[in-house]
Amino acid sequence: MPPTIPRTALNVRRSLPAGRRFASHGHGPQWNEPSGWLFGEKPLPPGQKRKKESWEMPWYALMYGSMVLAAVMLYYKPDRSARTWAYEEAKKRMEARGEKTDYP
Repeated sequence: MPPTIPRTALNVRRSLPAGRRFASHGHGPQWNEPSGWLFGEKPLPPGQKRKKESWEMPWYALMYGSMVLAAVMLYYKPDRSARTWAYEEAKKRMEARGEKTDYP
């Protein structure tokens, strides 16, 4: 039998306005107005360089560093497949019986 919800909880849910956003508490603009520029940044005049924000270099370092670390870990990951285990097990059993395991 499914759990029953008290009637008071149902009444509270129905009394809430449908369009209210609880995260913003109703203050300020609801979204960033579209400006037409990529990420809201206007293009700089020729000859000027864009100033990087303080979070960009650590983000690049951590993102690409984690990709390199994941690639190295995947390259050196031990082979734990069933086929490899079965091959090793068959080789041990054949050697225990005195049979030849390597073929010319």
